[in-house]
Amino acid sequence: MSKMTPLLERNEQFARTYTPTALGLPTAQVLLVTCLDHRTNPSIVLGLQLGEAPVIRNAGGRVTQAVVDDIAFLAFLAEQLSGGAAGTLFEVAIVHHTGCGTGFLADPGFRQQCAAATGLSEAALEASAVTDPHATVRADVERLLAAPQLSPNDSVSGHVYDIATGRLTTTVDARYRVTELPPG
Repeated sequence: MSKMTPLLERNEQFARTYTPTALGLPTAQVLLVTCLDHRTNPSIVLGLQLGEAPVIRNAGGRVTQAVVDDIAFLAFLAEQLSGGAAGTLFEVAIVHHTGCGTGFLADPGFRQQCAAATGLSEAALEASAVTDPHATVRADVERLLAAPQLSPNDSVSGHVYDIATGRLTTTVDARYRVTELPPG
């Protein structure tokens, strides 16, 4: 028996009452960027249902170039699905959490062992460490707001999930990318 067997059985129960959702704008108009930690499932923590919000998950919930690229694609897709309607398409909510396992990457010895085992660069690993989630979420909000690929129709906010209490708090209120005005 595979470790997937009980999950496949749960899927059978789910599929019995499943109603497909058409491709369209996420109903909550939120796109989440969060950690892949199994203790931080955004569907459970935020009570999300299918079709409400796309979720991008990676180690630490950090804004990487791959995340920026995914957000740019989703913004383009949302604009196409909305018929190019002006206005806010969605808010990108960056969520980091307390007690993140990437915090171990702040230790040079651990980071060196991780680099050797994974083939990832020590610099990249160090950059992904979340030791102070309030500081890293602020840095990632700024990183995303500085990305030219971010649609001016999308706002960015930052939040921290507390593993001990189950509460999500806002660290950075929703903001839009400041675009340069043409001279003159």
